[in-house]
Amino acid sequence: MSNAGWPVGPETVQMLELGHPWIIADSHTKKWPSGRPGQLIELTDNQGRFLATALLDPGERIVARVLGRERLRLDRRLVQQRLASAFRLRDEHAILGETTAYRLVNAEGDGLPGLTVDRYGEYLMVQLYTAAWRPHLPLVTQVLQEMLQPFGIYEKSRPQKTRELEAVSESKRYGKLLAGIAAPDRLTVRENGLDFLVSLEQGLNTGLFLDQRANRRDLMQRVAGKRVLNLFAYTGAFSVAAAAGGATLVTSVDASPAYTDRARANFSANRLNPKRHEFIVGDCLAALVEMGRQGKRYDIILLDPPSFSTTGKSRFTTKGGTSEVVAAALPLLEDGGLIIASSNHQKVDVADYLKEIRRGALQAGSHLRVIALHGQPADFPYPVTFPEGRYLKYAICVKGL
Repeated sequence: MSNAGWPVGPETVQMLELGHPWIIADSHTKKWPSGRPGQLIELTDNQGRFLATALLDPGERIVARVLGRERLRLDRRLVQQRLASAFRLRDEHAILGETTAYRLVNAEGDGLPGLTVDRYGEYLMVQLYTAAWRPHLPLVTQVLQEMLQPFGIYEKSRPQKTRELEAVSESKRYGKLLAGIAAPDRLTVRENGLDFLVSLEQGLNTGLFLDQRANRRDLMQRVAGKRVLNLFAYTGAFSVAAAAGGATLVTSVDASPAYTDRARANFSANRLNPKRHEFIVGDCLAALVEMGRQGKRYDIILLDPPSFSTTGKSRFTTKGGTSEVVAAALPLLEDGGLIIASSNHQKVDVADYLKEIRRGALQAGSHLRVIALHGQPADFPYPVTFPEGRYLKYAICVKGL
């Protein structure tokens, strides 16, 4: 660690005093000496007063991430302490009955900013959201091996410009084995007593979004005897939960044939006959128009879109796109039925998201009442000083009075 302090401006001092863990690049950080990703630096105010120890990531918008408010060394002892604290939180607070896939380390929420570790059965998946962790990855991997003895540890790399990818090939291998033995191409994991097939090597994501576990469990309690429409169904995890919960019909719509095939495979993995349900490959808005023309009706409609997706010439973004889908979906929903809208877009806060849903309801001429508003489960903790950490919004609304 450099002995000289790295001064930050008054606005950043105020953010640090409020407990925020990010240093955003500005005119003050541009005057910093040249450094390398992963270097530990001591942040100071302009008078040289020590403020925090941070991990440097020069050239990025988030130019440093706070590791602690005291002078620290990033060594084996610190990694062990932070990991042990993270594991303890899951043991004490996460509801993991019949579940083998969940988050073990949630970056800023567990004092390891920019680093996540997910458990998939006997395997671990590490993701780095900053190059600052790259030099320390061997140490993290070694400590994880010693503490948990997994079969293998993978890293899933994150392309810099995910949003600009016209189409991501699901066959592309973004996962790399760091230690241990390789996992099968399709690894079976448990969630809420259900089986799901995940891929630790292929694709940008594994095929199961762990932060929706509690919301899928909630859905299972609501669907008995109901007709369910799942828009942006991805690999069908919500659809499987609905079918397992006793829904009479589950219709899954997604633009990707590959994801739809994986959704059918997830049905089969749970001895649920996919032929008793519907799978539609296509743009969700176009599918809603066609289903409306056919006079189809549902008791529960779920929309959990990616924060950004491109399908041919149709672009969907959560900011602005949600209201359009809500407006198109509401005519297919029975009075007294539920529309469940979910977003993982970090930059859209809860109040703005509810305004999006409101716009869709007004456009459709429908009355909607929010009966529940959920976020991510206990294995995705975030500091109370870090609003960006509360990214998941899951609104359950009833149509009509």
